Amino acid sequence: MTTLSTHVLDTAHGHPAAGMTLTLTTQGGTVLFAGTTNADGRCPGLPALEVGRYCLAFAVADYFRQAGVDLPDPPFLDRVGIDFGIADTAGHYHVPLLVSPYSYSTYRGS
Repeated sequence: MTTLSTHVLDTAHGHPAAGMTLTLTTQGGTVLFAGTTNADGRCPGLPALEVGRYCLAFAVADYFRQAGVDLPDPPFLDRVGIDFGIADTAGHYHVPLLVSPYSYSTYRGS
């Protein structure tokens, strides 16, 4: 089993995305975790994972609406899902999300 972490940064406002809801699911759709980012944009409590394929899904539109951003209906980005794989249970996997109402990026962090 390996550890997983995430960190969400609101690049539109230049600060951590506190209060963004997210879910972690298996490739088959089983929910392993549901939570909300803390004041630093991190989500403690993510479970340890085995080798396999997973998805972290972030409620981007809900977050920006709660932050007072006037989004169109439907929003350009509603939910951002990051499908990723765990291949090495000896390592730590960090999945950051940099997001604005109209763009996002991710990478495997450390």
